[in-house]
Amino acid sequence: MESRGETPLTMESRTSSSADEQPIIKYRGIKAMPYILGNETFEKLGAMGTASNLFVFLMQFFNLKHITAIKVMSVFGGTANFAPLFGAFLSDSYFGRYKTIGFASICSLLGMAMLTLTTTIDKLHPPSCQMGGVATCVGPSPMQLTFLFASFGFLIIGAGGIRPCNLAFGADQFNPNTESGKRGISSFINWYNFTFTLALMVSVTLLVHIQSNVSWSVGLGIPTCLMLVSIVIFFMGSRIYVKVKPEGSPLTSVAQVLVAAIRNRRLKLPEDDAHVRLFNYLPPNSIVSILPYMEHLRFLNKAAILTSEDQINIDGSPANPWKLCSIQQVEEVKCVMRVLPIWASAILYHVAINQQASFGVLQALQADRHVRNGGYEVPSASFAVFQMISLTIWIPIYDRIVVPLLRKFTGREGGLTLLQRMGAGLFLTTVALVVAATTEEYRKHLAPTNTNGPTISSMSAFWLVPQLAITGLAEGFNSVGQMEFYYQQLPENMRSVAGAFYFCGMATASYVDGLLVSLVHEKTKGGSGDWLAEDLNKGKLEYYYYLIAAL
Repeated sequence: MESRGETPLTMESRTSSSADEQPIIKYRGIKAMPYILGNETFEKLGAMGTASNLFVFLMQFFNLKHITAIKVMSVFGGTANFAPLFGAFLSDSYFGRYKTIGFASICSLLGMAMLTLTTTIDKLHPPSCQMGGVATCVGPSPMQLTFLFASFGFLIIGAGGIRPCNLAFGADQFNPNTESGKRGISSFINWYNFTFTLALMVSVTLLVHIQSNVSWSVGLGIPTCLMLVSIVIFFMGSRIYVKVKPEGSPLTSVAQVLVAAIRNRRLKLPEDDAHVRLFNYLPPNSIVSILPYMEHLRFLNKAAILTSEDQINIDGSPANPWKLCSIQQVEEVKCVMRVLPIWASAILYHVAINQQASFGVLQALQADRHVRNGGYEVPSASFAVFQMISLTIWIPIYDRIVVPLLRKFTGREGGLTLLQRMGAGLFLTTVALVVAATTEEYRKHLAPTNTNGPTISSMSAFWLVPQLAITGLAEGFNSVGQMEFYYQQLPENMRSVAGAFYFCGMATASYVDGLLVSLVHEKTKGGSGDWLAEDLNKGKLEYYYYLIAAL
């Protein structure tokens, strides 16, 4: 996250002729890039290589039922997406990005190493289920689950520190006030997105293939080694990094306004020209645009009421920022409050997207995954690559072809408003769920009946590609539109909160997804049949898809 008024720790020289002079920073952007991009690439390969097939790992290696595995993954995914909010706060307020990334990377390495150990040490995982013999499988012991969840804990800490800091830390290496620095930041962001896509593609294809067809020990050991390489590369560049001092998080300012408004709730707001008579202060050398006064949410204005008891510092700032805030801070919080309804509406969108990573994988597991009759069998988790391909192809088509065409009809620079773009994504998500339900009905129609255990349908798993492709298109509309909407609606010093909004939406959706699965499973497992039965052939997964689509 970008904090306000940041001052570098690493400086080539100091100037002391005037109190107003700023320290001189020597940016080494190009020289630092091999270390930062090398660290980014190997870190993503390690993290995604571990997480991309985790759902199948829990079912096949730890013998968890798919309902339990979905609940575990929902909690893990939700907590991992909430963690960046706290990681960004700690980074901006106390530790700085360099230390946060270093500590978080080591935690990720420990988590991956522990997860790999569960595959190599027999006492750390339950015995394997015999495919043709024993009808029931032995689940993991409390000790085995404790060790597994401890590894998840380290992975969550790692995600909390790396996700909010890695992109901003790379941008810190360039001078944002020069044209070459701006070009360097733009180039770095492009390379960052390229390494992200590359790592994702390699993870869901090559690494998933190794985990599914060679060995879980090797398949999880490789990402662990890659994570170690990323840490070594990161610390090799320590001497040339620009390291920004932590000087406070925008989230602290939000909390101060809310606390001050509550503490001043009994005070009466001035009736005429309220915003003129409220406390107004901007820090010296502030680059933040002054926000216009908004009439709504006026109760927050009480945080800026100056009373005789309030003390003001020599520089004009309040002595107690938890009792008195500036009207600028209040308007910033109003901006945050304005985007909350849109954020809430996006939760169900994320819930729908999550289905492809859980039940979509289960559909693939009980379908014919062979490329040709008796040929190569595609790992179930690798089908997610079609969703990524769809998204990757659609974004440039939308930007270069669709937007110019729409611009001629709507007269808007972006073709569609951001809310229209997000709405289109929601509509496509609903279509994807209906297609998924129809495909599931067809899959069950071709599945053998009157069998004792789960059986493989003769339907080709490649019939799942349409629902995955449409989901990728939905992401191109809604996910990209969401991020752009948050960045436009929030002021400059709160842009880092935009990423936090998106991750928190994903986190909340993970918890909602787990709750929905639990409720549907409990309410339908009796009577006419469990919608989410362990054997999909005996369940009614299509009903669950229709339910999510209706929501």
